[in-house]
Amino acid sequence: MGRKLDRLLSDHEITLIHPVAVQTYLHKPDAKPRRSPIKGSLYSVLDELVSIPTLIDHPKLTIDVVLVVVDKFQEYDPKARRGRGGWRTVDKMLRSVEGHHWFQTADDLAALLPGDLPTTFTTADIASKSDMSRSAAQKLAYCLTALDRIERTERTRAGHIYVRKQQF
Repeated sequence: MGRKLDRLLSDHEITLIHPVAVQTYLHKPDAKPRRSPIKGSLYSVLDELVSIPTLIDHPKLTIDVVLVVVDKFQEYDPKARRGRGGWRTVDKMLRSVEGHHWFQTADDLAALLPGDLPTTFTTADIASKSDMSRSAAQKLAYCLTALDRIERTERTRAGHIYVRKQQF
């Protein structure tokens, strides 16, 4: 996707809309609908941003993360999952839109960092002071390092030590 965006952004303004299912209701034949245990969050977008971290700061690119609730309709398929049988999704329907979050600059992404971080911090500090997982904190740190918002100063047994490069 990075190469496509590189070519397109020179001539066009682009808004990428990334829906994230914060709640999913599973519908199966002859069963009552139930909630899926898998829930997304705003931090789910970091899974995609790690492949294009420097493009976030492009003036012609806007990323709109839409938090949604969806209904997923499934049916049993004996050929699904390599012949072992399983449930296949046959349709998805939007139930509601819970919110939007726009990323237009690197500072918008840097705003995901908790405000009460110490001057030097690790990804464990980011995760403990916010509601994101350690994995999401590592992806956020990777993107912010590529965008020159934080700097990796050293590595310890606890992980990489970061410091903010500028006030934002």
